[in-house]
Amino acid sequence: MSYIFGPVPSRRLGLSLGVDLIPPKTCTYDCLYCEVGRTTCHTIETSPLVPLREISEELENALTKNTPDTITLAGSGEPTLNSEIDGIISFIKKRTDVRIALLTNGSLFWQEEVIKRVTDADVVLPTLSTVFDATYRTIHRPCHGLNASMIIKGLKDLRKRYNGLIFLEVILLSGINDTEQEIEGLSRAINEISPDRVQLNTVIRPPSDQRAKPVETAQMEKIRDFLGDRAEIIGYMPSKKRSIEPDSARLSIIEMARRRPVRLTDIAEALNKTQEETELLIKGMVIKGEISEKKHGQEVFYIAR
Repeated sequence: MSYIFGPVPSRRLGLSLGVDLIPPKTCTYDCLYCEVGRTTCHTIETSPLVPLREISEELENALTKNTPDTITLAGSGEPTLNSEIDGIISFIKKRTDVRIALLTNGSLFWQEEVIKRVTDADVVLPTLSTVFDATYRTIHRPCHGLNASMIIKGLKDLRKRYNGLIFLEVILLSGINDTEQEIEGLSRAINEISPDRVQLNTVIRPPSDQRAKPVETAQMEKIRDFLGDRAEIIGYMPSKKRSIEPDSARLSIIEMARRRPVRLTDIAEALNKTQEETELLIKGMVIKGEISEKKHGQEVFYIAR
């Protein structure tokens, strides 16, 4: 199994080299909007999960070939379930001065030891999508024992004990958590948590459950304005142009598409190729069955199993 993916263009983090710390799909949640698919191992128990030595070796090799803007701890589930996440962060700090970001659903910060393991990351990007238990259960389908109040308390504890940046992601689903009551509740919780940024997101890639619908731009802008100066609507940002060797392009596409659905423009950005060149390459891979197409609204995404 490969534990390193990318580098891929990230809407928030520039050119991001991903580190997958979790076997697919191991998570505390089974979110409606998840682009990776349904959760197959539902747990809140932390453990080593994947070999630290193998991750370190793969990462060392990847860093000899790439100069990413960010190394992102993420992947096929909830990365804080890996009890050795602090060891990976320590290895990266010794190996490079590249920024370390943790992409997390924020569900385990009520455990003090989990906060301690991630304090050396430069940026933590947790999720908070509601303050109401009924909505929380609808959106996240959490592991037994989790509730919205625990998540909010955990995020407040993270803010007290962690000196890095916190970019709080709010994923908005049409008709579920975009009502006036929901947003007012979120606003109160956000003020208590005091993140550095509040990043509003919605359904962009194909979700695991079709009940997850995107919120229209006008409503997103209205919510952003209500939440104040810290709030922003995150979109696809252009990455710095970095070339990838032609003989690795096909494998890079497969690795990207295995982790999450990707668009033609995402792939072209990551490979530093024109859309025309990328389209020819993708067509050949689709014909060979290496990747497949999946439509979501008017857009086409590519996935690999």
